[in-house]
Amino acid sequence: MKWGIIGTGNMGSMLISSLIKSGAVPAENLTIYNRTLEKAKKIQEGFPKIQVANDLLSLQKESDIIFVCVKPHHYKDIIDSLSGKWTEDQCLVSITSPVAVDQLEKVTPCQVVRIVPSITNHAFSGVSLFTFGTKIKEENRQLLKTTFGHISEPIEVEERYIRVASDIVSCGPAFISYLLSQWITAAGDVAGLPKNQATALTENMMVGLGELLAQKVMTLEELMAKVTVKGGVTGEGLQALEDHIGPLFQKMFEATQNKHKEDKSHIDL
Repeated sequence: MKWGIIGTGNMGSMLISSLIKSGAVPAENLTIYNRTLEKAKKIQEGFPKIQVANDLLSLQKESDIIFVCVKPHHYKDIIDSLSGKWTEDQCLVSITSPVAVDQLEKVTPCQVVRIVPSITNHAFSGVSLFTFGTKIKEENRQLLKTTFGHISEPIEVEERYIRVASDIVSCGPAFISYLLSQWITAAGDVAGLPKNQATALTENMMVGLGELLAQKVMTLEELMAKVTVKGGVTGEGLQALEDHIGPLFQKMFEATQNKHKEDKSHIDL
């Protein structure tokens, strides 16, 4: 099976690196393309066996499964450039939530899948979200799930939930990182803890928390109950969070839902 990746930005380069390093895709079976050719060639320096296509048509001709890793408003240019060249045996994979699977099925004869990755896939961890089109062949469905199983937990999600699911698994690391940076700053402001020490303690706490959840030692609810002693410090801290957090996360999800609707309104394939 020959694989192609169009776009070598943050997500495209992450997929290239993770799929090869995990052993999911042999480097010699991968062709990449970027509008700025030098960026693609820079990636090739790290993985000499991959092929760099000089144009979109060359990549399409050489690939059975093609990932489009560009911004939503660039999809039309890609689809128009490759119009009339797709075959029913090829599989087009979108990685962006605003472009719906059925939109792509209407303008191409090929099989279509959306796979939303996460930065956590760099560590062969986290989730990848799958939405399959109606034309997908069973062998490709299983191949993609098996391939992404090397770098993530593949989970199917309905179209109507794709934005909120992406917020959790794909945007989530950035959201949580922001909250933790505020946590670290507050530890210094209130108690004088040096930033480097607060950062090290926080990072290691998060790794330990992740291990507890990964090993299913306890659930989030069980963890809170185990750590919280009646009348103790943890309880006071939790009460302060409850008193002051307000509709923070509701507002966050509302903002991303509104942005998703705006982005979708600008998609014209």
